[in-house]
Amino acid sequence: MNISNNYLTHSLSEREIQILELVTAGLTNQEIAESLEISKRTVDNHISKVLTKTATDNRVELVRWALQWGKVCLDNVNCCSLPPYSDILSSSEKSQSDHSD
Repeated sequence: MNISNNYLTHSLSEREIQILELVTAGLTNQEIAESLEISKRTVDNHISKVLTKTATDNRVELVRWALQWGKVCLDNVNCCSLPPYSDILSSSEKSQSDHSD
């Protein structure tokens, strides 16, 4: 995959991330357009911009880029799940009581 060193300088918009997620799910441009209730031409434009921003040449490279840089979660691959808030609180309270001794 041809990724330039400045890949992080080009942030993707919320809409571009949304479209990227649908591309990684295997949807065609027409299916993405129908799903988001926008024109196929608009989807084409968004994908073109995303390909440029990510320095990728096609959808396969784009999906690989998205997985590599953590932009999408695909079939529980590359997913970051946070512990439940209650677990964080319990851990924090335990840590505070350990330091008060």
